[in-house]
Amino acid sequence: MRFTRRHPLLAALLLCALAVLAARPTDGDGHAPGHGSASGVSAEVARLYEEAAEATERYEAARHEAGKQRARAQRLEARLDRERQAMAGLRKDLGRIASSQYRDGGGLPLTAHMILADDPEEMMRGQRAVWQAEVALDQAIGRSERAEARLARDEARAAAAWKRLERRNAELAALKQGIERKLETARWKLQGQADASVAAGACRGAVRLDQPRTRYSVDWVAPVETYVLSASYGSGGARWANRHTGQDFAVPIGTPVRAVGAGEVVKVSCGGAFGIEIVLRHAGGYYTQYAHLAAVAVDQGERVETGQWIGQSGTSGNSTGPHLHFEVRVTPEMGSAVNPVSWLAGRGVSL
Repeated sequence: MRFTRRHPLLAALLLCALAVLAARPTDGDGHAPGHGSASGVSAEVARLYEEAAEATERYEAARHEAGKQRARAQRLEARLDRERQAMAGLRKDLGRIASSQYRDGGGLPLTAHMILADDPEEMMRGQRAVWQAEVALDQAIGRSERAEARLARDEARAAAAWKRLERRNAELAALKQGIERKLETARWKLQGQADASVAAGACRGAVRLDQPRTRYSVDWVAPVETYVLSASYGSGGARWANRHTGQDFAVPIGTPVRAVGAGEVVKVSCGGAFGIEIVLRHAGGYYTQYAHLAAVAVDQGERVETGQWIGQSGTSGNSTGPHLHFEVRVTPEMGSAVNPVSWLAGRGVSL
């Protein structure tokens, strides 16, 4: 009886809980901010980014091995050509000797030659020369035949290895292209989510990335690992009110962005001209800004280490294409920037 009296109350509580859950804000794919698809796309981009780098490395290594195999085959062929030329020369020499013998009565037995010769000893020396030439030719022919058989085996092995390498290269190239196609699709999906966040003026929250464990022996690093420098500090441009206040790194969407040094996250913002941006405070009163991101991997107030992934590059905000805008400031706000290239160079990082 006690249970039946409480049952309507329990049912009411469950209905209220379900209503609260149903009313929680969600992102465009029906997931709570900072979870679900946003996290999945960021993680997928980071994973595919690493897989593409590994596939490229394997592909280049295979191409290098194929080049070495080709060089070995060419050396074998050159050696055979030299041996064939040497054998042809010996055969010519023997032919000349045989022709001379024939003209001098080479059809007679050796005893008759000795009886008829004016100088039997000279005749014997000539005969020994012929024998020596024949022996030398026989030896040369034997060596050449063995070398040719050995070369044929080597060439067969080299041809089989070459075919395997070519087949492996084709497989690696297809794998690399497939990963890059998937990565490109995932990158623009991630950028679409970033644009939605900027338009709403609200960040989705930190998406924790599975960063490979790397121990840095230095205190400072570049903000991205592989890059092309584009707009530099102090340069002019129609998109800036005065001068460019940072250094741009041209990198694809989704490229992991690293903290240049240990510090604290003092700002994570998702609106305005800088799009999605992060500002770190470092020892000595300096601040670094990372702007136009596609995603963030840290929260405000968090401590970060040198080289730690803090976000992924993009083209959010006032941006004409995928890149990272990197600034060094003496305050957390814009207007206090210093030249980031010389600042990093003073800390042992050459761009």
